[in-house]
Amino acid sequence: NRIDEYIVFQPLDAKEISKIVELQLNRVKDRLKQKKIDLQYTHEAVELLGTLGFDPNYGARPVKRVIQQLVENEIALGVLRGEFKEDDSVVVDADTSPSAKDLPPHDRLIIRKLESSPSEAAAMVAND
Repeated sequence: NRIDEYIVFQPLDAKEISKIVELQLNRVKDRLKQKKIDLQYTHEAVELLGTLGFDPNYGARPVKRVIQQLVENEIALGVLRGEFKEDDSVVVDADTSPSAKDLPPHDRLIIRKLESSPSEAAAMVAND
């Protein structure tokens, strides 16, 4: 039982955390696709989830838990309440309005059914 070598990890930056958030959201998207629910997300949501999920001591480990609690659980509750159903598109967004800046970060995350608006759909992050 001895240490043979050291591996030094560099701290993650915001861009790397965003990539990890997108990977995790795409996993959720794939699972929802099996239920015939389309998941889309905005760049603002990715940034907010990255901020909420990053811990300098643990790196990106908490990201998965944050996405589970704030995205997966909320979508599951929406399905149970009948807000989201088969063939719906659900969008994960963040409230960036001036009035939202005083809210706790987790309260700025918005999960809603995407209505068929071409301009709104064009604003979503391309995640196919």
